[in-house]
Amino acid sequence: MKRFVVLALAAAAPAWAVDAPSAPDAWVPRTTADLVLLEKTRAQTSQVSVAVGQSTTFGTLTIAVRGCVTRPPDLPQNSAAFLDITDSRAGAAPAFHGWVLSNTPAVSQLEHAVYDLRLVACR
Repeated sequence: MKRFVVLALAAAAPAWAVDAPSAPDAWVPRTTADLVLLEKTRAQTSQVSVAVGQSTTFGTLTIAVRGCVTRPPDLPQNSAAFLDITDSRAGAAPAFHGWVLSNTPAVSQLEHAVYDLRLVACR
């Protein structure tokens, strides 16, 4: 029968090791969200800029921007906006509540039969 011996090595850092600086904030707050809106039945597009804390309407949608952030210049560029979107049609459920990303819109997007929305940037 073979026996294996496992040696436990000390996990202490070598004397020359330096603590890494604390990571900078991964997102930088911005004040305005730039959006492209599409009404699918008429192929009508509209570009709007909405300040954080404000809302705009497009057709039967009300789009409220609750937050908008971007990545710092030293990281891959991306923007994210927290949106509350409601549909004013009678009996319509809230259309969307959450974050949308400019670089990967399919990750979190508005799913609506008539309207489409895309975040272009936060500035």
